[in-house]
Amino acid sequence: MNLLHRRFRSHPPRQSAMRWRLPVLLSLLLLGETAWAACTVAAPQCSEWIEIHGGPSRFFVYRSHPLGERSEAIERAVLMIHGQNRDADNYFRHVLAAGFLAGALDDTMIISPRFASNEGKTCTDTLADHELGWGCLGPASWRNGGAALGQPDITSYDPVDEILRRLTNRETFPRLRAIVVAGHSAGGQFVGRYAMANTVHDELPVVPSYIVANPSSYTYLDSLRPTVSAVPATVAAMPPGYQAPMPASPPEPFIAFGDASGCAGYDDWPYGLKQRTGYAAALSDEQLRRQVAARQAVYLVGELDILPLYGFDDSCSAMAQGPTRLARGLAFARHVNDRHGAHSEARVVPACGHSARCMFTADMSLQMLFPRVD
Repeated sequence: MNLLHRRFRSHPPRQSAMRWRLPVLLSLLLLGETAWAACTVAAPQCSEWIEIHGGPSRFFVYRSHPLGERSEAIERAVLMIHGQNRDADNYFRHVLAAGFLAGALDDTMIISPRFASNEGKTCTDTLADHELGWGCLGPASWRNGGAALGQPDITSYDPVDEILRRLTNRETFPRLRAIVVAGHSAGGQFVGRYAMANTVHDELPVVPSYIVANPSSYTYLDSLRPTVSAVPATVAAMPPGYQAPMPASPPEPFIAFGDASGCAGYDDWPYGLKQRTGYAAALSDEQLRRQVAARQAVYLVGELDILPLYGFDDSCSAMAQGPTRLARGLAFARHVNDRHGAHSEARVVPACGHSARCMFTADMSLQMLFPRVD
């Protein structure tokens, strides 16, 4: 809600008051400062097409303010990546709800891009003229930075690079001071790997932070995998009825994977660094490790996300990372911190399962999505 709306919403002003308020209104409009209202519906009027690499290829986003229109009101941006259903409209609503609860709609740009897929098998999204599409499943899918269908020079991480460059254009958003890139479930996989691999992070005048929420898998930086000791004993991270092996002595938190011969791809992309495709293939292993260590990421996991529901990855490669999404998130945060020098944080959201709305509207999440910008 903008300054003028707040001032006038309760009672219409008296004529005498309008004598001094009208010049203020005109001044604000001429200066282009706070006289704007966030676009808050998942509808055409709150969306736009963005061309990439000079066009005509393009992708679709919902946004609370046009990406090419100057605004001095916007101080932060939240870029939200949808889950496996590619429902950017719902994820736009999730962040709008969070922004309302945080009182942050006035000064926050909210963006939700769509990674459409029509590979003729599992996913059959309708694509507009020149709209980019990606694979739906597998190592080269949209969630892993894979190449666009029929356009190997454009990956699914390139649209986020483009959005970040536009957000940090000082001619358009001169007061922007914080950017958060977040995603849930399949979108959490996207953001976790994007945070690791993107090459624009260090070039931007505003450095992004990343929120990785409830993904089914992570990309391990070495061949070790977690044991039950990698997860705090105080957290009920295992599924109902789970019985862990009882070793003679407490195991190390990370050990050589015991079923490497029976699960040959456990260390291949996107579960590990081997056999990479798409955006990440151009970087060395060491560069990826350095970038994970240097970048600010929060691994956000739901206290109740312990059931194999909603697209849970039960492949042997994923199960090597833990029996539940909760266990996997806690173990991975420890892995990158203890073994690779990162300073990431794992946060457990109370009373939330595998629900983006629950995760992102929780009190603890609001502080991370909408950081203070004083």
